[in-house]
Amino acid sequence: MAPAHFWPRQYRQFASLTRRIVRRLRGVNQRCVTLPPLESPPQRGRVLLSYILDGVLVSREEDLPHSHVNFWETWAMARAFREESYTVDVIHWTRRAPLPRTDYDIFVDVRRNFDRHAAQLPATCLKIAHMDTAHWRVHNGNQLRRLDDLRRRRGIALAPFKMVEENNAAENADLITVLGNQFTMDTFAYAQKPIRRVRLSNAFDYPYPAERDIATACRNFLWFGSEGFIHKGLDLVLEAFAGLPAHRLTVCGPIEREPAFRKAFADLLYQTPNIRTLGWVDVAGADFLDLARQHIAMVYPSCSEGGGGCVITAMHAGLLPVVTREASVDVSPDCGVLLPDASVEALRAAVLELSSAPPGRLDTMARAAWTWAREHHSRERFQREYRDLVNSLADQPRKD
Repeated sequence: MAPAHFWPRQYRQFASLTRRIVRRLRGVNQRCVTLPPLESPPQRGRVLLSYILDGVLVSREEDLPHSHVNFWETWAMARAFREESYTVDVIHWTRRAPLPRTDYDIFVDVRRNFDRHAAQLPATCLKIAHMDTAHWRVHNGNQLRRLDDLRRRRGIALAPFKMVEENNAAENADLITVLGNQFTMDTFAYAQKPIRRVRLSNAFDYPYPAERDIATACRNFLWFGSEGFIHKGLDLVLEAFAGLPAHRLTVCGPIEREPAFRKAFADLLYQTPNIRTLGWVDVAGADFLDLARQHIAMVYPSCSEGGGGCVITAMHAGLLPVVTREASVDVSPDCGVLLPDASVEALRAAVLELSSAPPGRLDTMARAAWTWAREHHSRERFQREYRDLVNSLADQPRKD
């Protein structure tokens, strides 16, 4: 008989394949959607926004997908320009077709096609690189070091996963925006361009899990993330908890998408008594909130992020963050643990320290993390900061 997870896994794979086929047949990645200004004339100019086209293909904001914040953020970015009387042409960031036109006043794009598109635009066009990852050299270099460490540590040689393509977006931009914190900003500082932080949003405002039994939950920890498991430190977390039999780890992520990782770590993922692997969990569902009530912290020793969206979501649900600096999330001692390094030993020490803290102290810290996430990483905060950015562009120096 097939294992219990077989059909859900096969269904997800089939659904993903179907979506890709439908997108290709519809030509979504090659389309251009023109959005008129929301304010009355005079029109201030025309913007080309190259990001997630799906974010402007729905008629209502509430119909936007919540699988990733970039759907809504594309919608919000376009709206911010429209509210300032700009016409906005939106294309998908993977578009290969020629630009719909070139007489743009402002150009906003993420990495892949920035250089090619920017070369077609007039010098007077203000070019903004919207960076949703750390610089590609940092992202790729840090992952390669993790892979090399894994090879030396466990004798396992895995291939790189989701490397960021080489680009000169930072060099060719007039202005850089980032979603992450100082870690991400520092990776672009070499380009000597103005850098603006627009804090990553979150799709949901969860209630604080006030009914959580901290005395029980204090030994339960969560790893929650998408694929790129070596990059995001899941191997290190698995090894750490394999040596902490009195503590429990729950793994939430699409493990089936990386068969080589799954095979290499099958013993830890599926045959270790204190480690439970659930697979992907929908953050919009009740199961995710149940997990938040059963666990005290999210452990996420990533080697490079552009904003740490999974960590932000976990904090919104009342979980303490246990993260590396490279996770690109602001963490103070009052609301989480910033790891000194990404070693198995550092992870174990952090877990032991948290689990031995008084329940009242842990509840105070978790509430502080929840409050901080709601104040700094919300849709309202993102909208306000991006509107401020758009309003400031009139003072941004432009080439003649």
